[in-house]
Amino acid sequence: MTLLRSAGTTLFLLMTALTVHSAEYQPPEDLAFTASVDGTEQRYILRRPPHFDDSEAHDLLIALHGHGSDRWQFATDTRDECQGVRDGALAHNMIYVSPDYRAKTSWMGPKAEADMVQLIGLLKQRFTIRHVILAGGSMGGTSSLTFAALHPHLIDGVVALNGTANHLEYENFQEAIAASFGGSKKEVPEEYKKRSAEYWPLRLTMPIAMTTGGKDTSVPPDSVIRLAGVLKKLHPHVFHLHRPETGHTTSHPDTVAAMRFVVDALRQSTTAKPK
Repeated sequence: MTLLRSAGTTLFLLMTALTVHSAEYQPPEDLAFTASVDGTEQRYILRRPPHFDDSEAHDLLIALHGHGSDRWQFATDTRDECQGVRDGALAHNMIYVSPDYRAKTSWMGPKAEADMVQLIGLLKQRFTIRHVILAGGSMGGTSSLTFAALHPHLIDGVVALNGTANHLEYENFQEAIAASFGGSKKEVPEEYKKRSAEYWPLRLTMPIAMTTGGKDTSVPPDSVIRLAGVLKKLHPHVFHLHRPETGHTTSHPDTVAAMRFVVDALRQSTTAKPK
């Protein structure tokens, strides 16, 4: 699906921005759990929507930060991607969680992956969850694609902003990625392929929205463009918004549009299910 800007779309985005900024998530709760994989303390931010009712079912949005950052980035930062994901989640009254997932140099390596599986389980024990949507930017966008390909049964929707879908061809941040993956791509190529969503399109059956920038040199768009092309042949719930003139960034309206696409697709699929 390609986003076409019309007067109606522009009006919707404006009304959405006005609505979500008239309210805000409840203050962040900085929480921790003990990681099953190695016994370390791992932290995450939980934000409840306004007028939260613990007895009601909610969708869960898990937001993954970028390289060099931590759980606070998508929980409180006002940059377009972070604010856009929060605004999109808030518009639909979602529980909002932003984990460290091994913090600054994660790239969804094995320990971060194990932490995510554990955290989703803990949150499902604590709350009544309808859908789990995974979102993130840059390293977080990459990691969203990786985790969804590794654990499609746990994820109902994905919003990946300016990520890569192919670790075997990606060349930046290699020292950090090697530390996370347990070796370089020459030493453990199977780990890099395993975490490259482009190789596993048949697993990505959930609604998925991806954004890319044509001038992005930090995380080049090629692999995500290819993945989007393949996924569009497999199912209709794919949104790829490519901006040839932009770099490593996604605007607030584009982020909100990506969020809305995934939520609308999930609601349509839920409505279509036989009762």
